[in-house]
Amino acid sequence: MVFLGGRSLTGGVIAGSMILTNISTEHLIGLNGSAYKNGMIIIAWEVTSAIALVIAALYFLPIYLKMGLTTIPQYLEQRYDSTTKTIVAFLLMVSFVVTLLPIVLYTGAINLESIFNVSEVLNVSRPEGIWITVITIGVVGSIYAIFGGLKAVALSDSINAIGLLIGGLMVPTLALWDIGDGNILDGITKYMNMSLKNSM
Repeated sequence: MVFLGGRSLTGGVIAGSMILTNISTEHLIGLNGSAYKNGMIIIAWEVTSAIALVIAALYFLPIYLKMGLTTIPQYLEQRYDSTTKTIVAFLLMVSFVVTLLPIVLYTGAINLESIFNVSEVLNVSRPEGIWITVITIGVVGSIYAIFGGLKAVALSDSINAIGLLIGGLMVPTLALWDIGDGNILDGITKYMNMSLKNSM
């Protein structure tokens, strides 16, 4: 990213953007609920992804930089041909649009609906309010990314990372507080007992 953002992004901005690349609304909404229902094992993917990022940064990134590459499709074009690059780029885009983007937009819309009661404000049904919010988030995000470029996206990611970090820490803290009837340690004990019970 630093190489595509006009070489002007600092380490903090890059780190914040990387955090937001890996964490989004589906984590705050979906993974927390899943962890509550299924136990802490659900976080294994996210915890181990940090290891993969470090390995990629230490091992693969220097190789890509020596080759003058900034994307995987560029590497595939150099290694194989432009047809392979086009196919892989197309598959990556389709998989992103079909699998990740709908989840992020939907969970973001659910979050905004829960906080701001969009459907009541617009005097529509809840599903219509969620659809309106999904479309609005998608359009506004697209306009921002297209006209602001990578630098604007990376900067906003860094700012959002701070809020997401605070929110991400507050969600389990408040949940454990609630589970423990005002005592976080009791909440942890109850949660661990429930996790052990569910795993048997």
